[in-house]
Amino acid sequence: MSRFQSACRPILCLFALSYSLQGGAQEFEAHPSTQDPSVLVTLETLANWEQELSNWGRWGPSDQRGTLNLITPEKTRAAAALVTEGITVTLQHFVVSEQTIDSQTFGPYDHWMSRLDPVTGEPSFALDEIQFSLHDGMLSHLDALCHYRTEIDGRYVIFNGYDQNLTATGCEDLAIDRMGTSYITRGVLVDIPLMRGVDYLEPSTPIYVSDLEAWEEFAGVTIGAGDALFVRTGRWAKRDAEGPWQYGQGGAGLHASVLPWLRERDVAILVGDAVNDVQPSGVEGINRPIHQLTQVNLGLPIVDNGYLKDVAEVARRLRRWEFMTSIQINPIEGGTASPFNANATF
Repeated sequence: MSRFQSACRPILCLFALSYSLQGGAQEFEAHPSTQDPSVLVTLETLANWEQELSNWGRWGPSDQRGTLNLITPEKTRAAAALVTEGITVTLQHFVVSEQTIDSQTFGPYDHWMSRLDPVTGEPSFALDEIQFSLHDGMLSHLDALCHYRTEIDGRYVIFNGYDQNLTATGCEDLAIDRMGTSYITRGVLVDIPLMRGVDYLEPSTPIYVSDLEAWEEFAGVTIGAGDALFVRTGRWAKRDAEGPWQYGQGGAGLHASVLPWLRERDVAILVGDAVNDVQPSGVEGINRPIHQLTQVNLGLPIVDNGYLKDVAEVARRLRRWEFMTSIQINPIEGGTASPFNANATF
């Protein structure tokens, strides 16, 4: 039985519950263009793509890195050759202490000094501790491939056919510590707001293959195997201008019809500045099909909440949208994600 025969999947229902618990009353509707027959995706379409787009077994039966295998030594050397200006910007946004509708969505943030004088209560040494959710709404984070699952004959299965074995300490397979620790590859920025002459895309704006290919022509780049693909919707610019909103329920992003294109282009890692999926998805019965198929079937790791504001400013000034990107993964044993510790260097 395909997972897509079920209208509500446990992890997707969990996401919906989490956002509803933030107390917001915002309502969003799928963009009407998502129902156009030329791009319409259904659960039946996704069920077919589970097999057609699958990378299971491509890098062997014991592979736990998925499309990160496409970042070869040759790809890294070519990426290093892109550095001509010596300008480096961060691609990460970190958690914030402010509790808003888009932060602390999966757990509290706290930071405290851990060595206090027992008499005065004042810090006695410069040591501290921190607590936050790896999937926090303000944290740029790389999802582990064990984060999403499908259901086959009553079994929960993750990429490459592994059973999703969860314990109190994390995932037994495809956890973030199984996905390697460091990568350098070519990054390609797709800046849809720039191409459209706006500061940011409005909530629930879908991005289609036609948009990605129009960007390639606009920017003079071709997205290819082993690339890190950065898709900017302007989420951070909108937040700066108008304040926080429930971007996880009403954010611009990729439409599900992009999935075959991602597989065809052999993208190694996908980075969005919101949740990657346009929200609502426009696919009846599932709200995050990009998440579902990239992680489970393509084995394509994705980054939510990537901080693309600074890289977009530098790229626009230099008129070049390819750069070297360096990624470090925190090897959290059994972890379902890692903070996205990454830079772009031009």
